[in-house]
Amino acid sequence: MAAKKKDDNPLLLDLQVCFPLYAATNLLNRLYGPVLRELGLTYPQYLVMLVLWEEQPQTVGALGARLYLDSGTLTPLLKRMEAAGLVSRTRDPEDERRVMIALTGKGSALRDKAMHVPETIAQGRSPEGVEELREHVRQLVALLADQADRG
Repeated sequence: MAAKKKDDNPLLLDLQVCFPLYAATNLLNRLYGPVLRELGLTYPQYLVMLVLWEEQPQTVGALGARLYLDSGTLTPLLKRMEAAGLVSRTRDPEDERRVMIALTGKGSALRDKAMHVPETIAQGRSPEGVEELREHVRQLVALLADQADRG
């Protein structure tokens, strides 16, 4: 009986695409955690702030689409951010079903304090190397989002 080759088993951990992504996410959370704690933010809250620092106000739906988060995840997160004084949540006067999210003065001021956060991942890497990595990950996200939309 011939021995099976390693790649004949599709359930080997080393053959999975999901595992290195999972490991990378955990390691990124560990890396960013201490830096974001200084700002009083969790990683998902930081992502919301990044979107709002780009453009505000945003609807909850637009934030969810941009961050690949459903409203069941996003709403409690936004409520905590509102309680911390970082964002305001108001009904859209043109459509009461939509909730608009905007930065407060405190949330806007936090931007200057967060300017060093991107350096957390870039330390010791060339700008080109960081951009290349970011582009590969974007392509993977697009592929996975397309598959999720079909599912």
